[in-house]
Amino acid sequence: MTGIRKDHLFIPVSALGLLLASFFSHAAGQATDSVDPETSSGRVTRAEVTASEWMVAAANPHASQAGAAMLEAGGNAVDAMVAVQVMLGLVEPQSSGLGGGAFLMYWNKKAQRLEAWDGRETAPINATPRLFQDENGEPLKFWDAVVGGRSVGTPGTLKLLHTAHEKYGKLPWKKVLGPAIRLADKGFEVSPRLASLIEADQEKLSRFPATKAYFFDENGAPLKAGTLLKNPSYAETLRAVSSNLDAFYKGKIADAIVDTVQNAERNPGVLSKTDLANYRVKQREVVCSPYRGTDVCGMGPPTSGGVAVGQILGLLSHYPLAELGPENPESWRLIGDASRLAFADRGRYLADDDFVPVPVEGLLSPEYLAKRAELISGKKALESVSPGEPEWSYANIRQADDESIELPSTSHFAIVDSEGNVVSMTTTIENGFGSRLMTNGFLLNNELTDFSFRTHKDGYPIANRVEPGKRPRSSMSPTIVMKDSVPYMAVGSPGGSRIIGYTAKTIIAHLDWGMDVQSAISLPHLVNRFGTYDVEEGTDAEKLTPALEKMGYKVNSRALTSGLHAIVLDGNTLRGGADPRREGVVIGK
Repeated sequence: MTGIRKDHLFIPVSALGLLLASFFSHAAGQATDSVDPETSSGRVTRAEVTASEWMVAAANPHASQAGAAMLEAGGNAVDAMVAVQVMLGLVEPQSSGLGGGAFLMYWNKKAQRLEAWDGRETAPINATPRLFQDENGEPLKFWDAVVGGRSVGTPGTLKLLHTAHEKYGKLPWKKVLGPAIRLADKGFEVSPRLASLIEADQEKLSRFPATKAYFFDENGAPLKAGTLLKNPSYAETLRAVSSNLDAFYKGKIADAIVDTVQNAERNPGVLSKTDLANYRVKQREVVCSPYRGTDVCGMGPPTSGGVAVGQILGLLSHYPLAELGPENPESWRLIGDASRLAFADRGRYLADDDFVPVPVEGLLSPEYLAKRAELISGKKALESVSPGEPEWSYANIRQADDESIELPSTSHFAIVDSEGNVVSMTTTIENGFGSRLMTNGFLLNNELTDFSFRTHKDGYPIANRVEPGKRPRSSMSPTIVMKDSVPYMAVGSPGGSRIIGYTAKTIIAHLDWGMDVQSAISLPHLVNRFGTYDVEEGTDAEKLTPALEKMGYKVNSRALTSGLHAIVLDGNTLRGGADPRREGVVIGK
C-alpha cells in the first residue's frame, strides 16, 4: 500500500454496515442470527438454512454474496469458488488470500469423479535445513521465525483458482474477479472481528510500513469496526491477473513479492522469482475412510487432515457413539483418545509424500485401526500415547516425531451449484495476518513455520523437515462425505491443528447423534490432541470437566474459535450451516 494516501483508505461510515445488514437479512435462504448479550464471545444462535437449487456457506457476508452472485449469473461452483476466495482475501485478510495456499476437494458431477487439488505453498529452492535454526543449530523461538520474510513460502492459492477455473469454470475469468475488484475500489466496512484482531496484533502489524499504513488510521491507531476501508492496490492486482496470470507469478507483482520478502526490515527471507515462476498446482489422490455407511473423503499428504480425520472415525467406528450420545463423558473419552492416537501417528509419519514416504494405506487400513481401537477399550484416559507401526513398504525407515507448531487462522467454505458440482475448500496464510508482510494489497503467508524447525531427533530424521520445494505439512481438512457414491456433505474448518478435531466432531454430531448440520456445527467443542483436553469456555462443554478429570485428563477451558461451514445434500434439499463463532453466513436459493 505504499504510495497511497491514508485519507483515501479510511472513511468512518456506519451507514454502509446498516445497508449491508439490511441486504443480507433479506437474502434468499439467509441464516437468521441473534446475538446473546450475555456471552463475552458475542456468539450468535443460528438456524439451519435450506434451499433447492444452489448454496454458498462462507466466512464473511461479502464472500457468500460474491459466490451467490456468480451462481445467479449462471456460473457454477468453481466460478463461485473463485469469487468467494478473492473476496475473502479482501474482507478477511488475516485468514487467507492471494499470498497464501489452499486445498480443494471437488465433486465433478458430469464426470462423477471426486478430485483433490493441492495449492499448498512450497519452500523456496534456497531454503536450507537450518532455515529456522540459530547459529548453534538450535530451533528459533516461534515468533522470531514467523514475523518477516523468512517464513514466506511460494503462494499457491491464485494458481489453484486459475487452474481449476480454466478447466471447469463457465463464466469469464474477469467476471468472477469482478465483485472483489469493485468492493476493493468502493471500500468495505471493517467488521468487528477484523477490528478486534487488528487491535490484538497491533504490535506485530505495526512493524512494517506497508502493513501499518493499511491496518492503522492516520493517527497510528488500529482501525475500528465501522471504518470504511479501501484497497486500490488489491483492485489493481486483480485487474492485472484478470488479463494475465503471469503478472503475479512472473511479472511486476512477482518482483514486488520477492523484494518484500528478501528486503524485509526484519527477518528477510529467501523466496525468489524462480520459485514463483516454477510453482505448480498438483492433483492428489483422494483419501477416503468408511464411517457409518458413508465414505469420508479428504486430502492426503501434504496435509494430515484427511488421514487424521479418517483415523479418528475409523477408531470410533468400533464403539456405539450413537447409543452413548453427546452429553455422555464416555463419548468424549473415546473421541479424545482416538484423536490422541491419530495425532501420535501424524507426528511420526505425515509430511509431503513427494519428499518422504508416507504409509497412508497402512495408517487407514481396517486391520491397523481395529488393533489401535483396542487401546481405548477401557474406562480411563490413556496414560501415554505412542505412534503405531502400520504396514508399509519402507519397513527399514525410522523417523522421529515432529515438533512443529500450527496456530489457528485459515478459512473454509462450501458450495453446491444447481448442476450438482460440490466445492469444499480450506484456504490459509497460516497464522493470523501471516508473516505480517504486505505487498500489492495482500498479506504474505508464514506457511514455512508449519515445517519442523528441527531436522533430526535422537539420530533419526523428522519427516516434516524443511527441504527446497517441499510443501509443509498441514492440518487443513476439506472434506466431502460420500453416500451411495454421491456427495452427501461438504464440511471443513479453520483452526490450526484443531481443524482435525472440529471437522471430526461435526461429522460425528451429524451422522451419530442425528443433529442437523447447523446444530452439529454449533455443538460446543472438546478437542484433545496431545493429552490435555481443551473444552470450549462459556459453553455446556465445561460441565463435562469434572468427569473428564476423574477419567485422568488434564482439562483446559479456553476459546475454541473454529470457522466451520458445511452443506448437506439431502435428496432435493440443500441444508447449510455457518459457524456462530465467526461472521459467516449461508446463502441459498
